[in-house]
Amino acid sequence: MKRKGIFYFMAAVMVGFNGCSTVEKAANKGITVTPLGEEVKVTDGTLVYALPLTVFEIDVAVERTVTIPGPYATFASELLGLNKVISSENETWKIVNIDLKSGDELDPSQFYVVQGTTLMQSNAFALKHSGLILDVNPDVYSDKCISDNQDQSGYPDLVFHDLGVDEYVSYKSDTAYRLVKADTAFIKIPYLVQKKSIPSLEEEASAAAKKLLELREGKHLILTGEANVFPQNEAAINEMNRLEKEYTELFTGKKWSEIKHFRFWFTPQPSMAGGKTTIFNFSAEEGVKNTGNSKGQPVYIEMMASGKTKDLNLVVRPVTSKNEVGLSDRLYYRVPDIADIRITNGSTVFCTARKLVYQFGSIVALPSNYIIGK
Repeated sequence: MKRKGIFYFMAAVMVGFNGCSTVEKAANKGITVTPLGEEVKVTDGTLVYALPLTVFEIDVAVERTVTIPGPYATFASELLGLNKVISSENETWKIVNIDLKSGDELDPSQFYVVQGTTLMQSNAFALKHSGLILDVNPDVYSDKCISDNQDQSGYPDLVFHDLGVDEYVSYKSDTAYRLVKADTAFIKIPYLVQKKSIPSLEEEASAAAKKLLELREGKHLILTGEANVFPQNEAAINEMNRLEKEYTELFTGKKWSEIKHFRFWFTPQPSMAGGKTTIFNFSAEEGVKNTGNSKGQPVYIEMMASGKTKDLNLVVRPVTSKNEVGLSDRLYYRVPDIADIRITNGSTVFCTARKLVYQFGSIVALPSNYIIGK
């Protein structure tokens, strides 16, 4: 009986060793998915993938307006009856539109290595097609461009070339005399002297106003049919309109506007949810400024996560034995969350959107050899 007991004990020990060897071989020959780090060595035959990261592309359209006074602005009311003309140089900026787009990029902190020594069936392609994971070299970067300014027109020539005066310098001849001694007497000898005369600013304004009024009267006669000679086409009327505008701007001043586009790439962080984050500063006098600039008011982005995926992190597969603790056979992917987004400056709301943000979601896992669909 004693020898039989020893035999049964030795048999149980042998079975235990065989069982441990089977688990070890299964673990060695199985599929492992581990985060890429300094301690993880990538060997041949491995698959490296990354989880997606949501990046916002913010296009800011700003209107820039430049005004300069006319040289005869002080005489506009007196000579033409024009009030509220431009009296000083000024440059103003105004936000006219903000457009928000979202794109997916690789999350540098979420790279994973899939290794396996046996025949492996994986749902990685299904997850990639669904946008839940990304290749290391995705196509999302192929159509990205960086531009700080688009649709910018050239700065116009804000100079008054024609001041509406026929002569800016006139010369008058006058007779002068000089004394010449002849014997015992002095005599006066006449000679001609040309004097240069420059009209005053008021005289120039008066001449320009006279030209403008004559131009308006002539155009009125042509349009009402009272003129003796009529133009053969619209070229004459167009030229008269151009001259009228140019002479009127001598009194009212010039105004010019352009639309400039500024693009910002913004990466949301989970800590930003529920608060305000400054994208850039905006000044009505100087336009768009970086966040570190003290000029202007900040333009904020507010992101309110819906929290629909916050409980996914709590779902953990139960471990049935100690041998399963060291196994890493799960394929990690990221489920995005929905966020309500607003871009504001003071009390003005420039943009509202509803976007999927991967960072606000959860990282979950499923068995690496589980197949989605066919």
